[in-house]
Amino acid sequence: MNTPLTRLSPLEVRERAACMCEFGDVCSSYAPGHALHLIQARMASATPLGWVDAIVDAVDAASGVLQLRTLDGDLHVIWNAGGAALEAAAGTPVALHDAYGVLAIGGAQYNVVQYNVVQYNVAR
Repeated sequence: MNTPLTRLSPLEVRERAACMCEFGDVCSSYAPGHALHLIQARMASATPLGWVDAIVDAVDAASGVLQLRTLDGDLHVIWNAGGAALEAAAGTPVALHDAYGVLAIGGAQYNVVQYNVVQYNVAR
């Protein structure tokens, strides 16, 4: 006689999962703003017209939030848990791939999530 396997529903699994970056370790999640997935990096590199040049306007290293200003003057407020805010000081040139949520700082790429600038209180 076989005992039936108990399976967790996807909802239960998602509720129990926690990213290790919350505990000061390397990101274990590919959610927006966490670890950069290989497919995400490949899609961004395969679509070169999606990249936008920008300059870091302001950085809050404690929270991981960066404010970027494109060369057209558009403001983008992004967040990354993997240390992008530690790598880019104000005035640093960067590239942002809007469609795939990738930020390039020099040769390093980061998975980022963008805030709605209207909802995010940008102090200038």
